Amino acid sequence: MEKYLIVGLGNPGEEYAGTRHNTGFMVLDAFAKASNIVFEDKRYGFVAETSVKGRKVLLLKPTTFMNLSGNAVRYWLNKENIDQSRLLVVSDDVAIPVGQFRLKANGSNGGHNGLGHIQQLIGQQYARLRMGIGNDYPIGMQIDHVLGKFSAEEMEKLQPAINVAVDIIKSFVLAGIDITMNQYNRLGKNTHP
Repeated sequence: MEKYLIVGLGNPGEEYAGTRHNTGFMVLDAFAKASNIVFEDKRYGFVAETSVKGRKVLLLKPTTFMNLSGNAVRYWLNKENIDQSRLLVVSDDVAIPVGQFRLKANGSNGGHNGLGHIQQLIGQQYARLRMGIGNDYPIGMQIDHVLGKFSAEEMEKLQPAINVAVDIIKSFVLAGIDITMNQYNRLGKNTHP
């Protein structure tokens, strides 16, 4: 059976719930809810398991904290013997407006600490879905911005993108990265009215 690892980046703990930096967790929570599965506390992260048309899908929310996300990703890839081509990492991105997203087959970490640590440990060859959190903050206030919670107005823009992200994960598992990029990236630039 083909296996896939879908990783949502964020920070564990109640104080980080609903923060912009936890957008990856929010996407995985939405996918788990839609799939009617629950996360269990396991090594290096919260893990949930489901199958999509006969393909095993592991969802991972690392509990290593963002800057050490690579430890969890590498551990679960190895433990489950999952090929890196079947890894998709969902993260937040300040360079993309709230409610928009970009899906890429590989590339740089874009200054994101979580993606940076994953890259150190396994390289750049893995798919990533970057969810926009916007950069509407004063100079020097990026940390406050990413660790701040979404406003109600931002959530209205973000929710449709999260819903699309759930579909993207299914498409990634069933159709692969190239077809999924072709189908969804144009939507990513305009997911809200």
